[in-house]
Amino acid sequence: MREGAQAGRRLLRWLPAALIAIALVFDLLSPWDVSMFPVLAAAPGVAAPLLSLRGTIATGVAANLAGLLLVLHGRDLGDRDLVPFTSLIVLTVIAAVLNVLLTRDRRQLRTSREVAAAVQQAVLPDPPARVGRLAVAARYEVAHEEAAIGGDLFAVHETAHGIRMVIADVRGKGLRAIRTVNALLGSFHEASSHRPDLPGVVRQMEERMRDDIGHTDGEEAESFATAVIVEVSPDYSELRIANRGHAAPLLVHDGAVSPLEPSVPSLPLGLGGLGGDDVPVDSFGLPSGATLVLFTDGINEARDAEGVFFDPVPVLSQHLPPGPAPVLDAVLHAVHRHSGEGLQDDAALLAVTVGPPDEPDRVP
Repeated sequence: MREGAQAGRRLLRWLPAALIAIALVFDLLSPWDVSMFPVLAAAPGVAAPLLSLRGTIATGVAANLAGLLLVLHGRDLGDRDLVPFTSLIVLTVIAAVLNVLLTRDRRQLRTSREVAAAVQQAVLPDPPARVGRLAVAARYEVAHEEAAIGGDLFAVHETAHGIRMVIADVRGKGLRAIRTVNALLGSFHEASSHRPDLPGVVRQMEERMRDDIGHTDGEEAESFATAVIVEVSPDYSELRIANRGHAAPLLVHDGAVSPLEPSVPSLPLGLGGLGGDDVPVDSFGLPSGATLVLFTDGINEARDAEGVFFDPVPVLSQHLPPGPAPVLDAVLHAVHRHSGEGLQDDAALLAVTVGPPDEPDRVP
């Protein structure tokens, strides 16, 4: 889909030249006495958002030369030609100024996105490619409409109690969201190392989230984070999952996709106190060779032109190359094809594939 969009933009760059060509052909071949100067005047205006400054000025010069050719083809230049040619020159100058302004805005937006990506990478580094018997892959997709830093996060941590991982989506964007992301990641890593059970990890993250909210006011005091916290048992045979208001993970194995839905709904982190201190944990079998896929709502809430939400299950039900990276690539390709130009919201994805029992563990 991105390749198609880029091809479309390349074709649009020929639109100013096409307008000039249409004006010439229509005026020279048409039996009617119709002025094509309005079409020529549109060419530099169309060029301003599509071409460089040099291209925009060149389009204006070409439009003036084409207008001169059309006038000389039928008659000599006269006083009545002063107005249309002056208008063409003025419109070319306006188009050039517009091009400069648009180029500056694009440069600022690109810089903002680069800064956001750098901060995001610093706070949210890619997990190791392998943790124990788990092959690991992660992706972070920034929404095209946004230049702000998003609030999605993921992490994988090997502990004496098993391999623990988290994926979460903090409400909001910007520096406030990234501070919360940083706090939750620190809390997750600390709790994963010291808490013997998964409910203890979740409670510590809940406490950290509430403490973070307690130091704010206004809209920021209403922040929360949906999350899925997962524990893979030391023998890699079982998944224990605490879902805090998040999209259910998907377990892919032998062409079948199983949504790992929570048996009891739970409130997001930061709102857990409203539902009591219980932390429901569900257990699921984990076959060798299976791939666990976790994602934030930028994936399952991506919409097409008719407003239909994206469903990753049909994509994951197809025959896919083994390993977590091809699985995530397939999901991203499908969601971009579904939503068109780009995602409406940032999206984080995390996938792990269980290696065979005889495969030696590698500690990163």
